[in-house]
Amino acid sequence: MSETVKLTIDGKEITVPKGTSVIEATEMLGIEVPRFCWHPGLSVAGVCRFCMVKIEGMPKLQIACNTTCTEGMKVITVSDEVKDAHKWALEFHLINHPLDCPICDQAGECELQNYYMKVGKYSSQMDEDKVLKPKALDVGDNLVLDTERCILCSRCVRFEDEVTKTSALGIFNRGDHSVIGTFPNRRIQHNYSYNIVDICPVGAFTAKDFRFKCRVWFLSETKTICPGCSTGCNVTVFQQKNQREYYRLKPRKNLDVNGHWMCDYGRTMYQHLNASSRLATPSIEGKQLPWDSLKQELTKKLAAMNGNANQVALVLTPQYTNEEYTQILQALKKSLGALPKVYVWRDATENAENFDGILFRGDLHPNSNGLNKILTENNITPISLKGDFSALAAQKASLTLVFGPEIEKSYSQFANEITRFAELANVVYFGTTLNPITKKFSMIIPTKVFAEKSGTFVNHKGIAQKLKANPPVFPNLLGIEDLFSELRA
Repeated sequence: MSETVKLTIDGKEITVPKGTSVIEATEMLGIEVPRFCWHPGLSVAGVCRFCMVKIEGMPKLQIACNTTCTEGMKVITVSDEVKDAHKWALEFHLINHPLDCPICDQAGECELQNYYMKVGKYSSQMDEDKVLKPKALDVGDNLVLDTERCILCSRCVRFEDEVTKTSALGIFNRGDHSVIGTFPNRRIQHNYSYNIVDICPVGAFTAKDFRFKCRVWFLSETKTICPGCSTGCNVTVFQQKNQREYYRLKPRKNLDVNGHWMCDYGRTMYQHLNASSRLATPSIEGKQLPWDSLKQELTKKLAAMNGNANQVALVLTPQYTNEEYTQILQALKKSLGALPKVYVWRDATENAENFDGILFRGDLHPNSNGLNKILTENNITPISLKGDFSALAAQKASLTLVFGPEIEKSYSQFANEITRFAELANVVYFGTTLNPITKKFSMIIPTKVFAEKSGTFVNHKGIAQKLKANPPVFPNLLGIEDLFSELRA
């Protein structure tokens, strides 16, 4: 059993593991101590001097991030002395900070802005001219750096040194001329660069794909799971409040899954969610099909098989939820009297064992384990379609149901492989994205994207995680569960 210490913070007693810092203890109690440089996923720097607290028995205020809890310690986070220290620390951070909040992308979620409103020294005593520094620097494929906005918290430097271990950033010059920058002939070029934007407490680092696109107060937030790979990072999806446009994904803390981070590949998962790239309406034999006729036409196709499951082929991809797989199998069993042959379509070049050592995995499917679980529960041994479609062609099915991938770029040979299905007769394709090849299919049924679903993904560790749904971009859009639950009824 690990050793513990007992201390009191603002009159509240708490027991913490030995070695816990004061700021970590305040977090456990839900007490916010102002901070800029401290981040729970990084080492302690103690450079911003903003997290000052009073500790009884010590002659001066102490920084909470680099002070270890001891037995019997009494900490005070709110007092006139502490508040005054916070105000002066903030005043020094603002000496050279530009007053460009109206054009800064960080406005609305800027820690400097928020703390100024809470503890700012409104009657400023600083009369010195501001030091001007380089602005709008292209420092990577995804990032822009404004060194005037930087408060030198060093979070970005520590992230580069400790998480990605690429060490592309450093602090250069001295005194009030110090700046964050990249080393000569270096750029920030790795799969985790957007995390630097997340951890920057101000608007020094901004994301190229979000700059000047939308103010954050116009965005609604939904907590869900990233569909980019089998890690299953916990994320927040940001959608414009009119429910028509998605703008970004950001990671949520889950120490059992993704810690505090997510990869850049996962960040792009919002790009296919918007109406401009989506399948909007169902069609049959090349003609648009009214939504209210969709269930009827699909029922007709299944009824035409006369209960002969051997005439039906079911192609699944590991990008749907457990609940969707269950509804599909139950509905087909009821309609056909037995389950058809099941094929699992995976990328021909994928190596599920690949791992970058941080989060990104070679299995570019969010629910491989979930699909395997549902198939096992239904005593189904699937046939693999990993680069080899001969078994599917040999079946010569009268009806093929293809549940295509939502994330088409997770299939390196998608453009070639989708044509293999077009060679089959009577294909019903379920998908989300506009594609010229799918127009050749007998029937096309638009489906919901991950951000519009409630359900379960099971990640590579076997952890079942829940998705939470946003309102669909297209109001009439039926989910797989809705469609097949009625077919099963």
